[in-house]
Amino acid sequence: MRPALPPELRPARAVVRRSAGSWTLQSTLQRHGLGPVAGVDEAGRGACAGPLVVAACVLRPGDAKRLDGLTDSKLLTPAAREGYYALITRWAQDSAVVVIPPEEVDRRGVHVANIEGMRRAVAGLADRPGYVLTDGFAVRGFGSPALAVPKGDQVAACVAAASVLAKVTRDRIMVALHDEFPEYGFAEHKGYCTTVHDAALTEHGPSRVHRFSFVNVRAARGDVGIPVGVGGGVVGAAVEDDDDVAALEAAAAVGLPTALVHNGTVTVGPTEVGAEGGMEP
Repeated sequence: MRPALPPELRPARAVVRRSAGSWTLQSTLQRHGLGPVAGVDEAGRGACAGPLVVAACVLRPGDAKRLDGLTDSKLLTPAAREGYYALITRWAQDSAVVVIPPEEVDRRGVHVANIEGMRRAVAGLADRPGYVLTDGFAVRGFGSPALAVPKGDQVAACVAAASVLAKVTRDRIMVALHDEFPEYGFAEHKGYCTTVHDAALTEHGPSRVHRFSFVNVRAARGDVGIPVGVGGGVVGAAVEDDDDVAALEAAAAVGLPTALVHNGTVTVGPTEVGAEGGMEP
C-alpha cells in the first residue's frame, strides 16, 4: 500500500453535484489538470439488425452556450439530433466513430464488441484524452483514467455528444439499409426488436445484416430447438452445431465492411426515408 500524501500536498477535494449542469463534471476535471475529457457512448446495443456504433467526443470547455440543451440522444427528436450532430461535428475539439458490423457482434458478443469499440473510439481520437467518461458501466484499457457515470449521457455533455454522434450515424446507416431491404422497415424501427420487425422476420426470414446470435433472428431462420448463442439477445455463449457455425460464417462473408474508425464527420447521408446514403471512410 502506497503511503498517503501529507495534507499540504493533497489536491483540493472536488464535489460535483448533478444539479450543477451537464458541463460541470468536465469543467471540474479540466480545472484539475485532467483534460482533455472524452465522453464515450454507443448506439444499437439492443438491436437485432444493423451495426453497433460507438463514438468518442471531446468538447471545447467554452462551447456550453453553443450546445445549450444537449442531452441523451434518445431524449431528443430526430430533427434536434440532426441539429446537434451538425454542431458537434463542426465545433468539437476531437471525435471518432467506430462502426462494428453485425457479424463482428455475433462473433464476439454484444458486450465484448461494445467494450472493444469504446477502446477503439478513444484510440481513434487525434490526441490522447486526460480523462474518459463512460455511460453507466466501468471500462478499462483506455490508456487514461476513466470514470463510469450513471446516466452519463444526461449528466456529462461530452457523453451526450458521443451519444448523438453514435445515434445519428447509426440511424443514417439503417435508413440506407432500408433502401436495400425495404421489407423489414429499418427506416422506422432502426433494427430494434419491435412487433413490426418480428413480423417481417417471420415472413421474410433474416437478412445478411441481421445478428444471428439473437434468439428471435435464429427462430426466424427456422432453427429447431434454438441453442444458446454467442451474446446479445441470447442467454449464454455457445454455438452448438456445424449448421450454426456455417450460418454465422455465411453471414460474415456477405456482411457489412470490417469495422471502421472515422475521425471527424461520417458522411452517410440524411436520415429521411428513401434518401441516398452509405458508409464512407
